[in-house]
Amino acid sequence: MGIVKTSELRMKDVINVADGRRLGLIGDLELDLEGGRIKAFVILGPSRFMGLFGRERDIVVEWNQIEKIGQDVILVNLERGA
Repeated sequence: MGIVKTSELRMKDVINVADGRRLGLIGDLELDLEGGRIKAFVILGPSRFMGLFGRERDIVVEWNQIEKIGQDVILVNLERGA
């Protein structure tokens, strides 16, 4: 896959191939500092009613659930076990 900047990852739409649903954009990363690898990324849940009532649940996508990182999108399979 090569080297990808985190700023580039955060600009890509994340799509679940299991149901074709757009999940959103990456809001955060979980890192393995000892191994120097990304363990998972977090898609922030959408805000509720104009942001006044907090957010819905965040979605954590484990590294092994990533199918493909493309130029414009990241394809994930959330049916595949974490």
